[in-house]
Amino acid sequence: MKVLRPFAVRLVILIAGSAALVVPLRAQRAAVQAEHGIVTSAHVLASEAGLEMLKRGGNAVDAAVATGLALATVYPIAGNLGGGGFMLIHLTGGRDVVIDYRETAPAAATRDMYLGPDGNVLTGPGSSTVGWRASGVPGSVAGFALALEKYGSGKITWAEVCEPARRLAADGHLITQGGAAQLRASENHLGKFAESKRIFLKGGAHWAAGDLWKQPDLAATFARLQKGGPREFYTGETARRIASAMAQNHGTITLEDLKAYKPAERVPLRGTYRGHVIVTMPPPSSGGLAVLQMLAMLEPFDLGAMGHTSAAKYHLFAEVMRRAFRDRAEYLGDPDFSSVPVTQLLDRAYLKRRMTDFSPDKATPSSAVEAGLGPAKLSQDSTLNSQFFAAESTETTHFSVVDAAGNAVANTYTLNGNFGSGVTVPGTGVLLNNEMDDFTAKLGVKNMFGLLQGPANAIQPGKRPLSAMTPTMVFKDGKLRLVTGSPGGPTIINTVLQILINVIDHQMPVAQAVEAPRVHHQWMQDTLTYEHYGLSADTAAVLTAKGHTLKERASYEGGYQGDAETIFIDPATNLRHGAADPRKPDSRAVGY
Repeated sequence: MKVLRPFAVRLVILIAGSAALVVPLRAQRAAVQAEHGIVTSAHVLASEAGLEMLKRGGNAVDAAVATGLALATVYPIAGNLGGGGFMLIHLTGGRDVVIDYRETAPAAATRDMYLGPDGNVLTGPGSSTVGWRASGVPGSVAGFALALEKYGSGKITWAEVCEPARRLAADGHLITQGGAAQLRASENHLGKFAESKRIFLKGGAHWAAGDLWKQPDLAATFARLQKGGPREFYTGETARRIASAMAQNHGTITLEDLKAYKPAERVPLRGTYRGHVIVTMPPPSSGGLAVLQMLAMLEPFDLGAMGHTSAAKYHLFAEVMRRAFRDRAEYLGDPDFSSVPVTQLLDRAYLKRRMTDFSPDKATPSSAVEAGLGPAKLSQDSTLNSQFFAAESTETTHFSVVDAAGNAVANTYTLNGNFGSGVTVPGTGVLLNNEMDDFTAKLGVKNMFGLLQGPANAIQPGKRPLSAMTPTMVFKDGKLRLVTGSPGGPTIINTVLQILINVIDHQMPVAQAVEAPRVHHQWMQDTLTYEHYGLSADTAAVLTAKGHTLKERASYEGGYQGDAETIFIDPATNLRHGAADPRKPDSRAVGY
């Protein structure tokens, strides 16, 4: 078995057809080509942890779990034991399944827990974004364990998938330039908490590129997980340390909350687009439903003829995005707690009606876009362009895996914000999430990502907050063609949409499809954002004339949107083409 070198794309079999095209384009990063298995993630060491499992005879699920656990060590801005997410699994027998290991609200959570005496949403420590009260009950360990137990190869044990992460924590890893920059950029956040400052900021001295970073507390946590099994996190010494620290710091998670946590298996959503089958995430993620809605609204239009970066296409994108996000705000929530009208929202006749007021010449004001299935339920005092609008987080992370047999995993998981709540549980090395901010803290007030959300997403004990995470797979003629997903808060949804459009409509090789510039509209705030270098002056002028408000992405993010770690399977050769998104400097695809 051999590793094939990264290649400059010369020839690609397109998803949309069976003929080969000579493609003269070059990507900033060439896709990595592999005959057997391939893993792509935000950090090369995590990708290599997954590849280690594949080379030892494990399947895509084994590799995905090892990758996810390793990211907790080498990519702590989003990789985690103290967060949660979603895993989409495709098995070669034809079965597709979702492991929902989203965090849940603790038993002590209440609808108005983040409102102050004046009725306004709290900020700073004690809020839904910072400190000990911001965390939902973590699901990552339980979710990975369920996936391994039910869908792993049976050749790789739980202790073995933990080992690369433990080894990287115990022996240390060399901090990259990108990793050092992430840690320093979060100094104010992490510096609020002594344990986080000690571990992640080197006590205030800061880690530098090239430093060997050892994390002995995290290594000990992984060792306990290896010895005691995954339930150790929820019932053992690690659980007791989490519960004790919570009690000492007026947090809300108890030992009983940890013991009660269970991941859920769900049936993925399925839709079609130009002869392809799209398999994606169901609620409590809003992402899959929104992507399928937008694809259905776009299908009547010849996007290829419009051109990849045309004003006509970007105008159309903004219009379908604002309609899908309006429905998201109104109807989406945890299906275990509220009725989500999935069938109605995906009905083709409904989505055709949704576009009856579309004009190719004029932008629809977001304030004029109503929820499509009925009158809006957002409160009357909603300040739709309020001061609560904020740039979305990039601190989720996505990784994709395909093994030699064709099994595949698309996994997106998160701490929510940069390094989550900023809190590290003493003696564990475990950062905790600030996922409670994904609930509706107050009707009419936006969360940290600038999203307005409805009463279906109100805080309740045991409930999972609404998410935008959208791990997705594409099939053609019964065969897997594409595995993708992205971080980026609400931009996740539109990043995944554009990856699919780039491959299917614009027939791009996967590396170009991933690197191509991205735009984003989320209904409120009524702004079309674009990446640095991503919009020409004449295109911007046409869009402005149509009534769009344009905004370049924030410079602190490098001006970029998302991190779409993607794998394309060539239908003619069955070779796996792994495209690591260059928006993340440490991302890599590795294969054999």
